[in-house]
Amino acid sequence: MPRPEPALLDPARYPFAHRITTRFADIDPNQHLNNVALAAMMEDARVRFNLAIGSAIRIGERRAMVASVAMEYLAQGHFPDPVTVHCGIEGVGRSSWTVAQLLEQNGNPVAFARSVLVAIADDRPTPVPDDYRAVLLDRWTLRA
Repeated sequence: MPRPEPALLDPARYPFAHRITTRFADIDPNQHLNNVALAAMMEDARVRFNLAIGSAIRIGERRAMVASVAMEYLAQGHFPDPVTVHCGIEGVGRSSWTVAQLLEQNGNPVAFARSVLVAIADDRPTPVPDDYRAVLLDRWTLRA
């Protein structure tokens, strides 16, 4: 994945933010936040973002599955300072939607991730319901 556009590094564009406390166990031998720990922080924020959206309620009989996750490490993160992960919907397709995430620490971008989630029913992709699409596009998309 190429480095994200500068506009995607602006936390003000994201409608959701989740603050995470870093742990001593998150650091690598170089005293930086480990890439695996950063990926886990992104996952935690993405799940909390999905809960905030109400996906468990609105998606009904369908379920969402992660089809793709791409991450770009932008700078080093450090213990013990907390991080904030910002999340927003970047786009909605016929049966999927894309979540953009920015992880920052002390106002500095540390990592960027883009995840594609797919609506699934009967173990197959299925169209995103119109009411769920409306919620994603109305309240949770990246701000201009």
